Amino acid sequence: MTRTVVESKTKTALIGFDQPFCVIGERINPTGRKVLNEELERGDFSRVEADAIAQVAAGATVLDINSGAVFSNKMAEDPRYADNNFVEPELMRQLVERVQAVTDCPLCIDSSVPGALENGLAAAEGRPLLNSVTGEEERLELVLPLVKKYNVPVVAISNDDTGISEDPDVRFAVAKKIVERAADFGIPAHDIVVDPLVMPIGAMGTAGLQVFTLVRRLREELGVNTTCGASNISFGLPNRHGINNAFLPMAMGAGMTSAIMNPVALPVGPTKIAEKRAEIEAAGIVLPADMSDEAFVQMFGMGSTKPRAGKEMEAIRAANFLTNNDEGGGAWIKFNRVPPKAGEEGRGRGGRAGGRRRRG
Repeated sequence: MTRTVVESKTKTALIGFDQPFCVIGERINPTGRKVLNEELERGDFSRVEADAIAQVAAGATVLDINSGAVFSNKMAEDPRYADNNFVEPELMRQLVERVQAVTDCPLCIDSSVPGALENGLAAAEGRPLLNSVTGEEERLELVLPLVKKYNVPVVAISNDDTGISEDPDVRFAVAKKIVERAADFGIPAHDIVVDPLVMPIGAMGTAGLQVFTLVRRLREELGVNTTCGASNISFGLPNRHGINNAFLPMAMGAGMTSAIMNPVALPVGPTKIAEKRAEIEAAGIVLPADMSDEAFVQMFGMGSTKPRAGKEMEAIRAANFLTNNDEGGGAWIKFNRVPPKAGEEGRGRGGRAGGRRRRG
């Protein structure tokens, strides 16, 4: 049975057909996150640390660390900052060190810059996952030697020098090429995690069916584990969580063994809370003056003021249970256990201290 081993200094994450689905947390990525990008440019890693902790708490088993920042302000001072080959290697080292300081979760080193990949591998404790290699000749010659040198598993993305094909047979052929080229370097198939590339269902009606078919072929014909950028399937559509929640268990049923995704339901901010309070007051509803924001958002089904596991994590844990990768349902029960209210910690049923009353 194919198993891909990803390790930190003290923890092991297994990606495999007989394992619980591996959630690779995607939040530590400045691409498209303007605030995070600006903070990193100032040398502020507090959000990175908080995101690492929140993702692990929500159920991430591996943390993806992407160093693709653009330091616009520093470019004016030093033109070297316009080059990601200059920015990313040092930033990746700093990111890895900061994340390892607050969590022992295994890591996924993610960059298009070879120097950043090597710096991340050198700084990472254990056996991280490398993200990524493609079927492009130049990329194969740059990345596969690093994979061999550090003895790490690698994400293989199914595009090559011709770009991303809409034909699933072409994407399968690219994945097969990467697996075969990796074998030439002495890299076994169980250390290849193929990303078959998920297309947006809004742009291609067969995108879901394509992925499910590809994943089955990759499992049955190449014997490799698979991953994807899970939210790509719902790009540009309303109620993206609803689509993601359906897609993930279906992909798991087809044989997908991991996904790069956000496991965290983002907290409800003060602006939304204020708008909702105004709406309630306008309706003539009187609430206790001392009602906390957390109690308020929970009462009106808005979520939480704190980061918590997202709905996608609920769907994944249910699918783990249904596929017998959560034997006995222990993880499902733990996930759905209601936390005690303040002052009731350590109490048993009915709020009685010490648990069930003994009969006389």
